[in-house]
Amino acid sequence: MKAHAKPRSKPLSKKADTKQAVPKAKGRRYVAFLRGVSPMNAKMPELKRCFEAAGFSEVKTVLGSGNVVFSTPAASETALAKRAEAAMQKQLGHSFSVIVRSVDALRKMLDADPFRSFRLAADAKRVVTFLKQAPKAKLATPLAVESARILAVTGSEAFTAYVPTPRGPVFMTLIEKTFGKDVTTRTWDTVKKVVVK
Repeated sequence: MKAHAKPRSKPLSKKADTKQAVPKAKGRRYVAFLRGVSPMNAKMPELKRCFEAAGFSEVKTVLGSGNVVFSTPAASETALAKRAEAAMQKQLGHSFSVIVRSVDALRKMLDADPFRSFRLAADAKRVVTFLKQAPKAKLATPLAVESARILAVTGSEAFTAYVPTPRGPVFMTLIEKTFGKDVTTRTWDTVKKVVVK
């Protein structure tokens, strides 16, 4: 009995190959740190919608302290902050001060780990303060008030360690006295969390 030949599959044409979808790069990844945000005065889904309305993509909020991760074509951090602030003003009727950093810059900061050079108490907390611009004058660090110490300032970031006391957040008094109030501060652990979103 004569075996039937199997039908040959048609080779894919070059034209068909070129039709395969190529994912488009959605831009650079950034993190917006909003000053003064808490679950009491802002809802994270609302902040997410504000950033989407501003034209940012892949928007995610992290924790409830005003950390928004997003993608957009590369631009100045100041311009991106103003864009986010304007969108919040339009959508919510009020805004929060915003400081933006690229995820790449935050990863470099984490890798460098300025805290590594200092001997800290076992129960010390580590925080990073983001400034809108680098201090004009070089600060003689460390600066200390009680159990809080500003250990180092690198560019537009200040690195502080403190041991919690019954007196409350003494470190915030030290930071605001040194840099003013137009800054925003996050724990080292929070920065680690935002770079992986």
